[in-house]
Amino acid sequence: PLQYSLLLQHLVGDKRQPRVWDPAALGGIPCPPKSEEQKMVERVMESCPFKAALACVGGFVLGGAFGIFTAGIDTNVGFDPKDPYRTPTAKEVLKDMGQRGISYAKNFAIVGAMFSCTECVVESYRGKSDWKNSVISGCITGGAIGFRAGLKAGVIGCGGFAAFSAAVDYYLR
Repeated sequence: PLQYSLLLQHLVGDKRQPRVWDPAALGGIPCPPKSEEQKMVERVMESCPFKAALACVGGFVLGGAFGIFTAGIDTNVGFDPKDPYRTPTAKEVLKDMGQRGISYAKNFAIVGAMFSCTECVVESYRGKSDWKNSVISGCITGGAIGFRAGLKAGVIGCGGFAAFSAAVDYYLR
């Protein structure tokens, strides 16, 4: 019994020595300690403004591509209501495609930045990284976008964007 209690003190008692985590001892790939520059870059890349800016740029590119694609398959691009039988020129079609691409790009950029920024703020406030952050952020973003059309549209936007965020988060995790 005495040796057992001494062994327990070394394993879980006051005499327990903290074990240093060394991946090389377990056969893993050892990694050198991070320099101050690496730590600074990591902090910048994990900051909310950087995440929002990255989502804004990504949304702009994705929205522009989506706008150009939808304009390319739309039969009314370049259509003149004054003369419905006239065939639009390539210049008119390209102009309409560019206008739609820019319009979609701006909208996607704003939504991406809003969602990313609110998700980062919610995650920082809660101190957790789980599916609830994206649902709360989706509700805030959808509600803010829909609220411009009224309270009912804001509530529907909140629910719809939250459900979409939950589905995407479920699929990606």
